[in-house]
Amino acid sequence: MKDWNNEPEISLYTDGGAEPNPGNGGFGVILTYKGISKEFYQGFELTTNNRMELMGIIFGLEKLKTTSVVDVFSDSRYVIDAIEKGWAEKWRANNWMRTKKEKAMNSDLWERLLTILEKHTVHFHWVKGHSGHPENERCDALATLALQGDNLKEDAGYEANNVVLKEAKEKALRKIEEAGTPCRKCDTPVIKKTPKKRKVKDKQSYYYEYYMYCPNCKTMYMVEDAKREITRPTLFS
Repeated sequence: MKDWNNEPEISLYTDGGAEPNPGNGGFGVILTYKGISKEFYQGFELTTNNRMELMGIIFGLEKLKTTSVVDVFSDSRYVIDAIEKGWAEKWRANNWMRTKKEKAMNSDLWERLLTILEKHTVHFHWVKGHSGHPENERCDALATLALQGDNLKEDAGYEANNVVLKEAKEKALRKIEEAGTPCRKCDTPVIKKTPKKRKVKDKQSYYYEYYMYCPNCKTMYMVEDAKREITRPTLFS
């Protein structure tokens, strides 16, 4: 876009991160116009450092209601180099492939960023993180506040989400029937244990001869093959 004299001049400061990476994530944004600043932050359940850096910039630009001249200040070389050196444009032109065999990560966010950049005149400025830059330090604090919050959102575009959800579902449905099978809760191999004392109640119709036990988190798993029926003498044949 060309610079027009009547376009507002905005400063956008942003920072993002995830703890661990990947893990809970968040970003912080400060928008400044004519000396007036507004702060924003959001947190997510499962995401990455790079996605939060991207999302912070996207969020700030999408907040602007009119075409503007924007100075973006970020400590993310990942984002700034990909834009300034034309890598992101190249990935999009190659159908989001970095190489012939390797996909470009975070293509959903790169698409959003490239699209919003077409609306504004944007100048990127790299700042060194944790170096005392006031707005960068404040954005870092906002990002930390966001990722430690209670109302974390789902980062639906994160490529690993489908894999993680699939693994979690398989883990929840995992049958624990043999010694050595990973525990559903902590993945520690379970061991076989036999009760030392067995109390049979009057109305009890079966008992378990043995069970599987996690030596780490102390979870017990009852095994169907260990189920034994209780037979009692009857008065009538």
